[in-house]
Amino acid sequence: MTDDRTGQDLARAGTRAVERSSDVEQRQISNEARLIRGVFRAAGLAAGTAVRGSQWAVGTTYEVTKELAQAALDGESSADIAERTGNALRSIARSALGVTEGSVREIVSYVPTPNGASSQQAITVGPYLRSATTDDLRRRGDALLARSADVYFTEDVHPAYDRILDEVAPDEARILRFMALNGPQPSVDVRTNRPLGIGSELVQGDLTSVPEQAGVRYPDRARSYLINLNRLGLTLTSDDPVVLSRYMVLEVQPVVEQALKKAGRAPKIVRKSLRLSEFGEDFCRTCFTIG
Repeated sequence: MTDDRTGQDLARAGTRAVERSSDVEQRQISNEARLIRGVFRAAGLAAGTAVRGSQWAVGTTYEVTKELAQAALDGESSADIAERTGNALRSIARSALGVTEGSVREIVSYVPTPNGASSQQAITVGPYLRSATTDDLRRRGDALLARSADVYFTEDVHPAYDRILDEVAPDEARILRFMALNGPQPSVDVRTNRPLGIGSELVQGDLTSVPEQAGVRYPDRARSYLINLNRLGLTLTSDDPVVLSRYMVLEVQPVVEQALKKAGRAPKIVRKSLRLSEFGEDFCRTCFTIG
């Protein structure tokens, strides 16, 4: 109830401030200033909600939010407002929540400035913390070592799996499931043919029909899908070929035939295989229902 009243008073105070000054009504406010003002109001109310048990915190949040809103209306630069916001919210977090400076860096949102610098040493991008200094990296590394020595700390799955699921497209999930069910798949390189292989050039590499066999919805993105899965360490290309008869179907696919024509007379085909890495196999077992 305290927060609701505070929010209502804040809205009334903001309205009165605008009505009292005709100069403010006539001033041109940029879209950037309006956006910053709205974000700061939301941040102030959120901070007040998080510490609703403290009357001081609610009062301080109200004053800070009103000050920031007025600064935006008065036309202060986004850099000045960003600096003021970071300092104010850090002060609220330290005083009301009793947290350390290191924790404050994770609590306070990152506010970019025009020159690209941040108002914090450690900034939050999406759900991840990005460390900007050697001290930040070392502190996080020491925290990992401390958890590794804690016999009561348990970790059910590799922490990267959660992040990888955010970076995998639905079609890529179909490719992974297909490979988990069917094992290594044929892949070929098409090269120009030269005597003894000297001067042979790669025309197109890592050609495979896995995306089409997996039934992806966007076949034109197949190349990008395979590159991304390799980037994430889920798949790899091996020099070990699969059963020779399996290449017969692949080598008559349009993408391979086009590469063969481009390679000129008597092109050379290098047979390889596309397979899940050990990391990719464990990822599929952990994250997908396969059976």
